[in-house]
Amino acid sequence: MNLLAPLRPSPARPSSLIRSNPLSRVSARDDFAIEARHVNFSVPTRQGAPVSILKDCSVSIPAGQLWMLLGPNGCGKSTLLKILAGLLAPTAGKVYVRRPRSFVFQNPDHQVVMPTVEADVAFGLGKSNLTLEEVRSKVFQALDAVGMSDYMQRPIQTLSGGQKQRVAIAGALAEACKVLLLDELTTFLDETDQIGVIKAVKNSLDKSEEVTALWVTHRLEELEYADGAIYMEDGKVISYGDPARITDFIKDKQAAYINDINC
Repeated sequence: MNLLAPLRPSPARPSSLIRSNPLSRVSARDDFAIEARHVNFSVPTRQGAPVSILKDCSVSIPAGQLWMLLGPNGCGKSTLLKILAGLLAPTAGKVYVRRPRSFVFQNPDHQVVMPTVEADVAFGLGKSNLTLEEVRSKVFQALDAVGMSDYMQRPIQTLSGGQKQRVAIAGALAEACKVLLLDELTTFLDETDQIGVIKAVKNSLDKSEEVTALWVTHRLEELEYADGAIYMEDGKVISYGDPARITDFIKDKQAAYINDINC
């Protein structure tokens, strides 16, 4: 078996360019919330020569599912996530992400800014033409989806890191977000908060089939909660598909590496 062969979750489909620069996009069928085709990204050095960060990356993620993006440090997974979020423009390639989309940061203190839980989740709804009761209803539903409805009046500074992450996710859900792009949310959390955040995302997707999530992680154990997974190395998508197969793929690579250094 060729362990470097891509694992394909679906047959390839023809692309259709619908917008050009600064962010090339492709049309997508209703059953896919995220598609990237032949995405490249490079940055110039001080001498002006380009350094390639992403190299011909292609993925398709079905709507309503939780997928995880893994790979060693520096492989380009956070860069790919930021391109999908619209925070960076690809050097080449085509991208489609269902809207509205929301990027949730690794450190919740960069995103949770209001004094209370209710105020923070409601913050993004201020631009909407909603009554106070409609705002409160949306806030409650979003917090309920992440298991935080009992914390509406709690001051933000009294929350744990995992609880703050769940509030950040609730803020995105309150704004009817269709795609959650999650950047290593459990990096600084203890085990209890890690599980709480993962289950909050899963529960959010279960309560609304319209929400899709792509989660960057370096923890193999988190794949247990995923519907699909993507593994990257050196700026390339090496494998993607079933989480169990990706887990075995990574463990085989780890075992081969350990065997090599012990020889």
